[in-house]
Amino acid sequence: MRKDQGCNRTFNQEGFTLVEILIAMVIGTIIMGAVYVATLEGHRASTGIEQKISVQEDIRAALDIMVMEIGMASYNPTRTTNNIWLDPTCNAGVLAYKGIQTKAGFANNITVEMDNNGLNGISVGDPNEIITYSYDTANQQITRETNCVGGGKPFIGDVVGAGTAAANRQRNVRVINNELGINIFTYFDGTGTEITAANLPARIPDIRRIDITVAVVAADPDFQGQTRQMIQSTSVIPRNHAINNY
Repeated sequence: MRKDQGCNRTFNQEGFTLVEILIAMVIGTIIMGAVYVATLEGHRASTGIEQKISVQEDIRAALDIMVMEIGMASYNPTRTTNNIWLDPTCNAGVLAYKGIQTKAGFANNITVEMDNNGLNGISVGDPNEIITYSYDTANQQITRETNCVGGGKPFIGDVVGAGTAAANRQRNVRVINNELGINIFTYFDGTGTEITAANLPARIPDIRRIDITVAVVAADPDFQGQTRQMIQSTSVIPRNHAINNY
């Protein structure tokens, strides 16, 4: 009978050397650091995009409301003239100016009037028939006032407790038109020629287009310490303002 012979096996019982462990730790640290930097940069970029989108949405929504209301200037379906266009609670008004009874400082202020309910001209008791938009440079905001009552309320660049310390203010953007030398409102006649401030208010009846431009900067910086700046503009055609047969 043949007897099987066993095989001698040699086992390496030695572990990793200290040098190998240190090299592995260095490589792992480098990889983890690269992943961390990539993740952080991605988060910063995402935050910047979110901030920009938030600013865009806020300004676009506000401009849409301004376009709708300013576009209704001089709306007078009943053709009444007894008390319409006379700013019953603001000032005496000028009948020839119809629904654009702007305060002084046409570049940054505008008052528009409209007979929303089509019943009795402009009345103090009818909501949103006299709308005033004003640029408050001190608080870097645009305010909106209705029916000349209660003063302007924050509209773009909202401020809670205007005049309080900056730490107590809550808003997404600051309006910086004055810092950039950009007018909020620019007026044009039917030929597309700008009606300059020197020709206002006498040429209010000639207004056929109003450009609105709002320059803003995000109220809070992003992770990189930068604040997003943006300029949004739109045009309004106050169609009713061109009607003369009333």
